[in-house]
Amino acid sequence: MAELSRDDVLAAREAIAGRLHRTPVFSSATLGERTGASVHLKAELFQRTGSFKPRGVLTKLASLVPEEKRRGVIGISAGNHAQALAYCAALEGIDALIVMWQGASPQKIEATRAYGAEVDLEADGPAHAFDRLAELMEETGRPLVHPFDDPFTIAGQGTVGLELLEDVPDTGIVVVPVGGGGLVSGIAVAVEGRRVVAVEPELSDALHQGLEAGRPVPVEPRSLADGLSAPFAGEHAIRICKERGVESVLVSEHELADGMRFLYGRAKLACEPAAAAGVAALLAGKVAVEPRESVVVVVSGGNVAPEIASAILG
Repeated sequence: MAELSRDDVLAAREAIAGRLHRTPVFSSATLGERTGASVHLKAELFQRTGSFKPRGVLTKLASLVPEEKRRGVIGISAGNHAQALAYCAALEGIDALIVMWQGASPQKIEATRAYGAEVDLEADGPAHAFDRLAELMEETGRPLVHPFDDPFTIAGQGTVGLELLEDVPDTGIVVVPVGGGGLVSGIAVAVEGRRVVAVEPELSDALHQGLEAGRPVPVEPRSLADGLSAPFAGEHAIRICKERGVESVLVSEHELADGMRFLYGRAKLACEPAAAAGVAALLAGKVAVEPRESVVVVVSGGNVAPEIASAILG
């Protein structure tokens, strides 16, 4: 795939049609009162496997030729992409091997295995996991289904943007939680002409640093939002976000917790900490909005361990 365009996102929607949910959009009067804008929440936590990730995975799997599928696929993930790849590979009858790491969410590891994938836990952290991934790719010859740095994956994630524009046609701003940058760059392609704001934790700011440097920069993620724990942002995402003027905002751990409590208590959305990043930025006044401007915030996933949820909500 050459330069990514909106046509690629439209093609991705055709490739995955009928196999995933069209997730709902809810208005939030309380967020509207606090910001002066018209705020909507795109509830991707209701997607299959509990996050937006299957959109990109199915798009990538659809691009593989039969011989590649016969070899089985390999991926790497802290959890949401792992579950999505395990689920989608089973849906397609493809064997899947997922590189995770020691210290990853036990709930997400268990769910990945329950979907039928083999999980490799040799790595002791996200950075070393990519070294382990390279070893296993060389040993097995499996094609990689990257969690964020692949044009097909990005195009698939961009289908979130197509849906939210159809549901909220006057959207002026889209606010997106960011890990490796696949979701926000896909949305930026899909909603061309609208403002897109990328929100990351201060303790996991791979895209923010990548945009400043103009290239992927290794980071050591330390945020409670494990779903945003990419050790670097993708080259494709950095380029797309720079070209399309995506804004970068950082939120503190305290602000993330406030966002998650708001979504649980006021919006009744049982999200994970990562998914609350966009709402956290709005609540903290870090996204400039005009009066009555239409804002859509992506609530990206709901795979949270009970002990983490109870600690934050308590």
